[in-house]
Amino acid sequence: MKYLPLIALVAAASAYAQAPAGVQSVGQSQQAPQAVAQCIAKKWADTSQQQVVSQATLANGMAMDVYVPGQQPPSGAAAVVRPSYSGKGTWVGFRSNGAAGSEATSAISACL
Repeated sequence: MKYLPLIALVAAASAYAQAPAGVQSVGQSQQAPQAVAQCIAKKWADTSQQQVVSQATLANGMAMDVYVPGQQPPSGAAAVVRPSYSGKGTWVGFRSNGAAGSEATSAISACL
């Protein structure tokens, strides 16, 4: 019984270390997640001249979803910005949900 908390911690960490379902990995950055998310939002807003919605998924800007212009939470196409699954930095993926992926991922790549 005294190992139960350790087992629960390992199980939670391994679940966290996997990319979310339906998300294509775009790359990694050494910048903080909030800085990467802000860069993506700015690039998309500047390119489209539309409002970009971002949603914090963890406190203190540690994880964010940045929605493609014209898309809305919770299931719209978005850049998925998370702390790196291996070490320091930020992991970024793209959930397309039918949106044009090549233009969106090129803007994401420019912020890595």
